[in-house]
Amino acid sequence: MIRLDNISKTFNKGEANEVAALKSISLEIKEREFVVLVGGNGSGKSTLLNTIAGRVLADSGKIFLDDIDITKLKEHKRSKWIARIFQDPLTGTAPDLSILENFRLASLRTQKKNLSIGTGKKFQEEVKEKISQLGLGLETRLNRPMNSLSGGQRQALTLVMAIMSEAKIILLDEPSSALDPKTAVLMMESAQKIIRDYGLTAVLVTHNIKDALLYGDRIIHVHDGSIARDIQGSAKSSLQPAEVAEWFG
Repeated sequence: MIRLDNISKTFNKGEANEVAALKSISLEIKEREFVVLVGGNGSGKSTLLNTIAGRVLADSGKIFLDDIDITKLKEHKRSKWIARIFQDPLTGTAPDLSILENFRLASLRTQKKNLSIGTGKKFQEEVKEKISQLGLGLETRLNRPMNSLSGGQRQALTLVMAIMSEAKIILLDEPSSALDPKTAVLMMESAQKIIRDYGLTAVLVTHNIKDALLYGDRIIHVHDGSIARDIQGSAKSSLQPAEVAEWFG
């Protein structure tokens, strides 16, 4: 479970361009819950995601993961529990290394860095099994360099790499926004399947109203640094695109 207690964050404090990005936000996200964050530009949704990840440290308040206080932990320390998928398909992979080598690095992400990076037969079979879930045929091309793949292929592989460690939380920052429509659908369908199959807790930031309604158990509307709406269950299922679009008016 993720719990935020009265989290606040102000950028450029005391300056003319001061921005109160988060204003005393309190939020609980249950284990295995899939939450979608929506909001306009500058609403605070990305800051909220980055605060959970540890990329942004809160000015005040507390953050807990399964009752462990992680408020002051930086991003690399939180990676024991948290994996991320970024908007840019080029982020999160080593472009000059092969698919297999990237997966080995991902599997060691939360372990001691002095461990040797092995890619033996057992590990290759594990990677093949996980990649095959994507239906892209990449499980037969493990020696291809990552930079030879399309943006959609890299983004999909990054998603699978997130489950190579012991992380139980996945944060998705507009993962399909840089992809063409067909690839974007594949990416989101793959994300939904992996989140369900592996029992992950997930938080998705998106500007896509269709995706916000189609995926996840719960939709949270962030506005002006605060939670304006928190809708789940049958209430979320009954939301219409036009209704959500009015939130941004």
